[in-house]
Amino acid sequence: MEPQNVSGTSVFFLLGLSDEPELQSPLFGIFLFMYLVTVLGNLLIILAITRDKKLHTPMYFFLCSLSIADIAFTSTIVPKMLNDIHTRSKIISYVGCLIQLSLLNLFGYMDSILLTAMAYDRFVAICHPLHYPAIMNPCLCVLLVLTSFFISLLESQLQCLMVSQLTFCTDVEIPSFFCDPPQLRNLACSVPANNIILVYCIGAIFGGVPVSLILLSYIRIVSSILRVPSSGGKYKAFSTCGSHLSVVCLFYGTAIGVYLSSAVSHSLRKGAVASVMYTVVTPMLNPFIYSLRNRDIKRALQRLLNMAVYF
Repeated sequence: MEPQNVSGTSVFFLLGLSDEPELQSPLFGIFLFMYLVTVLGNLLIILAITRDKKLHTPMYFFLCSLSIADIAFTSTIVPKMLNDIHTRSKIISYVGCLIQLSLLNLFGYMDSILLTAMAYDRFVAICHPLHYPAIMNPCLCVLLVLTSFFISLLESQLQCLMVSQLTFCTDVEIPSFFCDPPQLRNLACSVPANNIILVYCIGAIFGGVPVSLILLSYIRIVSSILRVPSSGGKYKAFSTCGSHLSVVCLFYGTAIGVYLSSAVSHSLRKGAVASVMYTVVTPMLNPFIYSLRNRDIKRALQRLLNMAVYF
């Protein structure tokens, strides 16, 4: 098969999770339910934070931004997947694929950087409580969110540029339900040498730096908490980090798990099933983690629901 450069009129085929006709309706129902839960849960978090003045703090400002990014991240993938299942269509245009992977990387890396900003917020709150209002001022919080957006935008455009330089053969079949950059590189007929180098460099910078900063923040946080004399004080300090730490473990744990499962398993379709965890399940669970482990969010949600029932 002769390689050819992909033009804007070329198409890819998304193979999805299963080819079995009897599984299409259950898959449609399951992912529609998960998508609605994700959007509704994150919208409730956003409404609770914006309407409750007690939650107008840096931590909840970052949480609100994280919920917006989670909705956008899931909306990049699931509606297209549901449409493909409903119409029995597996086609996505080359341009559509580039747009999807750009948005996927934009909001995915924005999640990562926002989690890093939230770790820094917890570090300042626990290690420098007296200086917390001065350090975490509104201008810095807005600057951190804008920085996370523009850094993520830069990364997504670099990923898009690298994929656009790949040469594909005809009838490219992607064994997934979305345009996954690593799988696109595996399916390419030829990959430029500088493309591979850039992949590792981008992974080290945009992946390694946030993880390192989060680990460094929590090392300092744990060190400060262990110096607190009373057990009650230690518990109170740890409880302020519990929700964030759970989301961090879920976010990076599922991503690492998918990577390892893809490396061990020779079935590309199994890798697609595993990727459901970080593309759909993680954004759905985040609101539950924050609402169940955070008293302030629970109270705000209760007031919001009482207000809705009253009206």
